[in-house]
Amino acid sequence: MIKYTKRPSVAARLGVPVALLLGACTGIPDGVDVVGGFELDRYLGTWYEVARLDHSFERGLSRVTAEYSLREDGGVRVVNRGFDAAEGGWDEAEGKAYFIDAADIGRLKVSFFGPFYGAYNIVELDRDGYRYAMVAGPDRSYLWILARSPGLDQATLDRLVSQATRLGFPTDELIFVEH
Repeated sequence: MIKYTKRPSVAARLGVPVALLLGACTGIPDGVDVVGGFELDRYLGTWYEVARLDHSFERGLSRVTAEYSLREDGGVRVVNRGFDAAEGGWDEAEGKAYFIDAADIGRLKVSFFGPFYGAYNIVELDRDGYRYAMVAGPDRSYLWILARSPGLDQATLDRLVSQATRLGFPTDELIFVEH
């Protein structure tokens, strides 16, 4: 389900990782592992998009955030929001996510469009404070670096980008999001 708040044609772009839904692909990139020992309660709340690989559904958006909360059916409510400076307004998309494996494995499927689900693979996570995360889609063309604040210290960001490079993601194409 998508909740449009301003312009339906633009709001549909926002669903991190909404483009994955079209292929209903919930896999994991070859050679990439998801985190274990995941604690959903600690992951809930607001995350800021620090960096991403480019996709049409987020193109031109700044100040992108994702808000995760519990759903009554046991799933996760996902609300993604970003500012489109060219259009002069905010875009928002609402979706739902469910665990694919056990609830302590950072692997979920996310839907913004009815029965179609896309991969949400948490491949790195700050285990101490849940201050940052790195999320991949089903292949190496989808990657997001998220944080609890609009930015990350440079050493942490450099380490995450280096890790993504070692995992084969095209990090030279990362977009660093303005907040």
